[in-house]
Amino acid sequence: MATIETDEYKSLREAVAALGKRHGPGSDPTQLWSEAGKLGYLGVNLPEEYGGGGGGIFELSIVLEELGAAGCPLLMLVVSPAICGTVIARFGTDAQKQQWLPGLADGTRLMAFGITEPDAGSNSHRITTTARKDGTDWLLTGRKVFISGVDIADATLIVGRTEDARTGRLKPCLFIVPRDTPGFARRPIDMELSAAEKQFELTLDDVRLPADALVGDEDAGLLQLFAGLNPERIMTAAFAIGMGRHALAKAIEYARDRTVWNTPIGAHQAIAHPLAQAHIDLELARLMMQKAAHLYDTGDDMGAGEAANMAKYAAGEACVKAVDQAVHTLGGNGLTREYGLARLITAARVARIAPVSREMILNYVSHQTLGLPKSY
Repeated sequence: MATIETDEYKSLREAVAALGKRHGPGSDPTQLWSEAGKLGYLGVNLPEEYGGGGGGIFELSIVLEELGAAGCPLLMLVVSPAICGTVIARFGTDAQKQQWLPGLADGTRLMAFGITEPDAGSNSHRITTTARKDGTDWLLTGRKVFISGVDIADATLIVGRTEDARTGRLKPCLFIVPRDTPGFARRPIDMELSAAEKQFELTLDDVRLPADALVGDEDAGLLQLFAGLNPERIMTAAFAIGMGRHALAKAIEYARDRTVWNTPIGAHQAIAHPLAQAHIDLELARLMMQKAAHLYDTGDDMGAGEAANMAKYAAGEACVKAVDQAVHTLGGNGLTREYGLARLITAARVARIAPVSREMILNYVSHQTLGLPKSY
């Protein structure tokens, strides 16, 4: 794995940064999404034969990181092309690819992703949304919570469970549920977090789907699920790193200009050193994110799983610290609307919590990497 980005990656980063700068904080995300789609940035990870860029999660993480660094991250990048687009590209039928991938690539179609449930938390084995056969159709019943962007998505990729005819055990399966399917209802969740993308609780009441709504093999189980979850973790890391860079840039600019005792406050080590530490932590997190993306894009799902979890953990921690230090650097100004940092205090914590908590990542590393016994 090359630790230095290629000229192609650098060019992509510069071009997306320029797009982000043109829009900036507070811009209309719909317009940004549309322009990014027309420029080919939304589908850089999707196959060329379906209108994508033919790249991978590495390229898509650059897009999200740079938009975040410009103060205008697009949360649905994590969901629509990264999770749903990747799963359909890897496991979908030819018809599903033809139907969905071109629109996901150019941004004219959106897809949400539904896995989290009220009682399951981070335990995917406790998912209770079930799918049962009714002739050639499927019937889905269950609930989901904290599902982003369902109101603007054309469909939601729902994680359900079906019964294995051989063992009787339930195994995960993925279904495409169009937004207006009868029995598929949504309720907005009142969030303190201010974001363009809203969160929803979903109910599926005997939602009838045709056989071709199933993505991939119903016996593939966790393989298909983690084909989407590893990119989700990598892209969450990109989201966090971009946010941290945005906050840090504002703090650096302020520390260079703000003068209280004859010199800019950035000349004082009590100000300079924490900002330098925040920069180091963000750079280290980016390296782990790039390693995870490289492993995933080269087909090493097991290696990518470990690296993606560690990247998400490192980026979440680095982001929270960077935002906190940025606000502290600005003092009272850090809490004003003018500087736009206070809203990041809540947003930064999302990277610690979603899509999996830092405690569960530590559990994963303890068990899978270090070989320590489970506590649950």
